[in-house]
Amino acid sequence: MAAAEAVEAETTASRPAGKKTYIVRVDHRAKPSVFPTHAHWYGSASFSGGGDDPLPLLHVYDTVFRGFAASLTQGRAAALATHANVLAVFEDRVRRPDTTRSPQFLGLRNQVGLWSDSDYGSDVIVGVLDTGVWPERRSFSDRNLGPVPSRWRGTCETGPGFPASLCNRKLIGARFFSKGHDAAFAAGGGGINETVESRSPRDADGHGTHTASTAAGRHVFQASMSGYAEGIAKGVAPKARVATYKVCWKGSGCLDSDILAGFDCAVADGVDVISVSIGGGDGMASPYYLDPIAIGSYGAVSRGVFVASSAGNDGPTSMSVTNLSPWLTTVGAGTIDRNFPADVVLGDGRRLSGVSLYSGKPLAGTMYPLVYPGRSSGLSASLCMENSLDPKLVAGKIVICDRGSSPRVAKGLVVKDAGGVGMILANGASNGEGLVGDAHVLPACAVGSAEGETIKAYATSAASPTVTIQFKGTTLGVRPAPVVASFSGRGPNGLTPAVLKPDLIAPGVNILAAWTGASGPTGLESDGRRTEFNILSGTSMACPHVSGAAALLKSAHPDWSPAAVRSAMMTTASLDDNLRRSVTDESTGRPATPFDFGAGHLNLDRAMDPGLVYDLSDQDYVAFLCAIGYDAKTVQVITHAPAACPARKPAMEDLNYPSISVAFNGAEANQSRRVRRTATNVGAGAGAVYQARVEMAAGQGLSIAIKPRKLVFTAGARRQSFAVTVTAAAEAAIGGAGARYAYLVWSDGEHEVRSAIVVSWMQPL
Repeated sequence: MAAAEAVEAETTASRPAGKKTYIVRVDHRAKPSVFPTHAHWYGSASFSGGGDDPLPLLHVYDTVFRGFAASLTQGRAAALATHANVLAVFEDRVRRPDTTRSPQFLGLRNQVGLWSDSDYGSDVIVGVLDTGVWPERRSFSDRNLGPVPSRWRGTCETGPGFPASLCNRKLIGARFFSKGHDAAFAAGGGGINETVESRSPRDADGHGTHTASTAAGRHVFQASMSGYAEGIAKGVAPKARVATYKVCWKGSGCLDSDILAGFDCAVADGVDVISVSIGGGDGMASPYYLDPIAIGSYGAVSRGVFVASSAGNDGPTSMSVTNLSPWLTTVGAGTIDRNFPADVVLGDGRRLSGVSLYSGKPLAGTMYPLVYPGRSSGLSASLCMENSLDPKLVAGKIVICDRGSSPRVAKGLVVKDAGGVGMILANGASNGEGLVGDAHVLPACAVGSAEGETIKAYATSAASPTVTIQFKGTTLGVRPAPVVASFSGRGPNGLTPAVLKPDLIAPGVNILAAWTGASGPTGLESDGRRTEFNILSGTSMACPHVSGAAALLKSAHPDWSPAAVRSAMMTTASLDDNLRRSVTDESTGRPATPFDFGAGHLNLDRAMDPGLVYDLSDQDYVAFLCAIGYDAKTVQVITHAPAACPARKPAMEDLNYPSISVAFNGAEANQSRRVRRTATNVGAGAGAVYQARVEMAAGQGLSIAIKPRKLVFTAGARRQSFAVTVTAAAEAAIGGAGARYAYLVWSDGEHEVRSAIVVSWMQPL
């Protein structure tokens, strides 16, 4: 797509006049030699058109992206898009930021396995793009760590209350990015509230501190959140170094231009891994050439930096997964074998199970009147929205609130302000039975959809309904686990169905990690409590588990590419829970599919030695972009370098991905597709022989052939190619709408290298 077309696609005449921030992709090779730097060129009259004022530059990108961000009128942005050396122009967008036990749940053990073999990720540098960091937390102690790696080129930026001395041999770098943010909110108000947040890397929100310590926090003894989840807290890579890049601001989100600047600096600084727990913006999947996270991450991956991203929290809706680029590792969320149970006890003696992290004065078995405002006061009251509750109705009672439309913890505050003594938070049908704990400001318990309906029926039918809530602390050894979290973003990949997303799942429910000192555990302004750790849920919590895992694998295998690291995780992922049954979907209770969990649940006990990997190079990604219809100029927007698409269009399914996804036309019968893959032997021995087998439930209506069925690796032949031919009957003949699933497994008797095969009937959006 031409640059002018990109601007037209991203703007409309109905938007108000005035300036907006635009990100401009430039062919950097065209810089005249008279200019010492690209910044000088972009700011010159010759670049801006001579008669115009110099471009008001906000960011200049030099590493993962070549170009700049500037505050422009729509007319000037459209004119700039016609510049001979401008490849693309797109409007800035706002995005949102999407432990004591989870490392062990991933298969990590002290003194043995990947922790030992990688020296706990020692000297690997993890960059975290998020809301900043609270550096005083014990999770960022540098006690007994060696010198900062000599390759580190970053810095510790200062600001109010954030001197350079707060960085150390653990937290080796900290930066903040606000120019795009300031420009976006300059006219309309809002933006950074400097009464609660300083212009520095300090985290006033808590999200960034939580994700950074999940990925690479140090061992911290006697950790808990107000008594919940007591134990020794540690990140997945406890000896890895941390660099934080504050690209998100409390309450107002993250601007694409600042995110791209964070990528640019992180790679220039010398990070090895980047963790991005940031969602996809407005919920619509942008083409890769208009998506700064896709563009920034490509620039990082092409320089050997592994990038993990969150899959989004809009599940269980189909096609809700975000961050779809094939060079990103996209992470969904699952549960772990720990829970925080609470019981709702009805006046008729029935007991219903829920969860809670309430840590205040318990109800001590006292029964209170029960009320459901939704019975008589309308939708807003049923949701316990602000100012929706009548104190005369709820004072002195426990109130049933429906989940949705406002934060879960905010509903509790509304009930408390109206005089209620407690809250039961009921899931709707879309949430199903998926539960997460919250540190509520009053006695409260979350219950699933079925339990919620039972409680509402009792509240509306009993003459004098009463209830109490019993809080039961922390429970370990919960079964089954993992379970795919109901909120976790689901496939298929609506942008490019040939790439299965999410890639895998990792712990993302009720995760304990370090927390900011500027906010209470609910994040509400009125919450005056302060705690060193907090328990959160989301794919934002799952993503840093994979970032930390990548740090361990890169420490143990420094020669592995980002694609090889991802392949090792995906082909060794677990499909079974701790009952040795298939992992289930929390929203339905039925077995999960690759659209729910990708390759499965991260299993670091096996990822250290995967046997084979599916590697990828820049040339492979270019071929993929050509295959999906991008021309050479559009490809260059993503890749920096000039690209030439082959005369014969490649097949997008031939991208050497660890999973296989085939999309057929549902109107045609007996369709067949041939997919090619190349496996690289990374096992300890140079020689190995792998045999293929296909695992598939009966009645799928598929035929899958592997050729050859045996791969022989030697010292001189560590790479071997094969073809997978998938044949399917007409969709109607195999049961109507939906997808079919199988697995290809290569085995040498010691390793099991597993790839999901997904067959669907859809076309890209």
